[in-house]
Amino acid sequence: FCRVDPYGFERPEDFDYASYEAFFSRYLVVLTRRAIKWSKLLKGKNSIQKSLKVKRYIRKGIPNEHRALIWMIVSGAQTNMEQNPGYYHRLLEGEKNDKLVEAIKTDMNRTFPDNVKFRKTADPCLQHTLYNVLVAYGHHNKAVGYCQGMNFIAGYLILITKNEEESFWLLDALIGRILPDYYSPAMLGLKTDQEVLGELVKMKVPAVAELMERHGVMWTLVVSRWFICLFIDILPVETVLRIWDCLFYEGSKIIFRVALTLIKQHQAFILEATNFPDICDKFKEITKGAFVTECHTFMQKIFTDPGSLSMATINKLRETCREKVLSQG
Repeated sequence: FCRVDPYGFERPEDFDYASYEAFFSRYLVVLTRRAIKWSKLLKGKNSIQKSLKVKRYIRKGIPNEHRALIWMIVSGAQTNMEQNPGYYHRLLEGEKNDKLVEAIKTDMNRTFPDNVKFRKTADPCLQHTLYNVLVAYGHHNKAVGYCQGMNFIAGYLILITKNEEESFWLLDALIGRILPDYYSPAMLGLKTDQEVLGELVKMKVPAVAELMERHGVMWTLVVSRWFICLFIDILPVETVLRIWDCLFYEGSKIIFRVALTLIKQHQAFILEATNFPDICDKFKEITKGAFVTECHTFMQKIFTDPGSLSMATINKLRETCREKVLSQG
């Protein structure tokens, strides 16, 4: 058995190889079929037009060999990169903010300690690439600078694109456009979206919302890492990548779909909780096991289980929740 997965992550001691093998042999068939369909769709071209067909294909998963390209195109990162030639390298060559550089350096060894490609002993060591992407981004988006969580996201982008500049532009697409204000110093967007999730749970899984309220558990305690890290280190790698496929195409509402699916699917299990710590433990448990490993089935569920979820609903909730967060100071 391979102790290290294809992305460089070491598998934990208690990794269930047998059920993973069983899942992967089934999933491989799906991947092969999707790869053929994607090759036909792309016809050797490096471009794609947004359409219902493309959206359907993306929901069914982008093969790894096309993933970086499709993410770049559908997120708008490709266009931005082409319109700003040399910009990334100019950022790296320019004056540096010492405080920012220091903050990034501090987090280097904390980023994916379980990934062999990010170790100092690796050749090439991806820490250097990660450092560059984060320093460039901090100088590009001064309102955000650098905040914890961004290192994991940039790290994942580097593993998939294997390209420093593309990772920078994808990070810009996520932080600058797709995720509204998650990483600004006040994290207003992040706090707002956690409240929004609470409201959606009230609408769609009221018993769980009632349990949280009864025990005084704030949503931020159980889901903030889901939002900050976009499910990195929460769900299995393959599942996270499938979520990101849709996130780059459909935007931030995908995060709510995933969160609601996890909660709805495990409603009975969560409701067994009888106290505060118990609830927190249940929320850790629901991100493990076969349900989240079977990424293909899981992704079908996120589009059916939560029912309809329009951007209009989310935006309306965001308005009221933002007011609430601001009034709490």
